[in-house]
Amino acid sequence: MLELIDLKVAAPDGRTLLENVNLQVVSGETIALLGASGSGKSTLLRAVTGLAKVTGGDIRWCGASVLDTPPHRRGFGMVFQDAQLFENRSVAGNIAYGLEVKQADGSRLTKQQRQLRVNEMLQLVGLSGFADRRPSTLSGGQAQRIALARALAPKPAALMLDEPLSALDSDLRVRLAAELKLLLKNTTAIFVTHDKEEAALVADRIVRIEDIATQTAG
Repeated sequence: MLELIDLKVAAPDGRTLLENVNLQVVSGETIALLGASGSGKSTLLRAVTGLAKVTGGDIRWCGASVLDTPPHRRGFGMVFQDAQLFENRSVAGNIAYGLEVKQADGSRLTKQQRQLRVNEMLQLVGLSGFADRRPSTLSGGQAQRIALARALAPKPAALMLDEPLSALDSDLRVRLAAELKLLLKNTTAIFVTHDKEEAALVADRIVRIEDIATQTAG
């Protein structure tokens, strides 16, 4: 279970952005976090992954605090709004990125193990045969699928998704939202959006940020 307990989050200049954040996400559950632009949804995700400063409260995974754990050791994946693929890597290279570091037990995957996992991810997101393509040749929807595959490849403990469909056209958003529901099955995830219909398609449960946090700045 992922727990946010009386969490307080600050901006780089020290201003408080969110406080009194309380949320529980059951293992294997995907929740949609709804809220207007600037309401602090992305800030909350960044705090969970260790990319935003926490000045109070706690973040717990399976009952243990992760506040003193560096971002790359928390085991939480992140999918951004604009995919943020590495242009100097192929599609396969992008997916393999998180598999190249040491595992939690200090071991490393072999090249063959990495290749097998990359192939599994390409099949999962419906892009088998795209391994050697460059990110610049992908459509918006394909790029987001690869970003999701890259995030899922290391088998993250939990996955944060920051409006990953918002830059796509409406028809494609609806189709990918339905696919995302299947891809996230049994994954502990927080899916940020401001679209109620999208939230209903993707999530097991919908939460409004104003119900779980005090927003003190845009």
